[in-house]
Amino acid sequence: MTINAPQAWFDEWFDTHYYHLLYKQRDDAEAQYFIDNLVRILQIQPQHKVLDVACGKGRHAIYLNQKGFEVVGIDLSANNIAHAKQFENPTLQFVRQDMREVYQNNYFDVVVNLFTSFGYFDEETENIRTIQAIAAALQPNGLWVLDFFNTAKVIRQLVPYEIKRIQDIEFHIHKKVENQVIIKDIYFKDQDQDFHFQERVKAISLTDFEQYFAAAGLQIQHLFGNYHCQNFDEQASDRMVFVVQKK
Repeated sequence: MTINAPQAWFDEWFDTHYYHLLYKQRDDAEAQYFIDNLVRILQIQPQHKVLDVACGKGRHAIYLNQKGFEVVGIDLSANNIAHAKQFENPTLQFVRQDMREVYQNNYFDVVVNLFTSFGYFDEETENIRTIQAIAAALQPNGLWVLDFFNTAKVIRQLVPYEIKRIQDIEFHIHKKVENQVIIKDIYFKDQDQDFHFQERVKAISLTDFEQYFAAAGLQIQHLFGNYHCQNFDEQASDRMVFVVQKK
């Protein structure tokens, strides 16, 4: 494990329970439904080894393991990994790891990177480095599932300000696009203390992804537009779910 990057927005925000509170609608039922669709459509077999990159607290990895796969989940958040480790078993492992570093060369049949867990880095070279690290972890002909929001729709329908009240906490959320980065500033108060966190995700277009994959020797096999795994429509789809293969 190599974790020597300077402090970034995700180092702190993802390590707090407030992050999981704000996004609590991303529940186990949704994760399991999506995984069931992927396993069926991609015909993932029990002998396949799966790597969950930026696994969070492990909801996707745990369910994949319950379905009979050997799974490793990696995440930069120490708190997330500490939580996930309580679910470990001989075929399920969680490791604190920077997604820009290769975890294991030419080892995994399938890699998943879900719930927009990509595009966090300010430097373009770091996103490219992440793609190269994931490609290196795949066996030849292995598959990578990358789940990202539909950037074109997100920008087109961006709501500059909203309030979300969750469990007596009022989250004030400001959004903007600046220098091809979608920025979300999150302000709230809890126990008489003021908090401010920021999310920064690169506004990566479909064309950008196509260029990323081609440069890394990856070929797009499918592009889905939602967790039902229906075809992508740039105007209507909420997600860009890429299935790419290492050649």
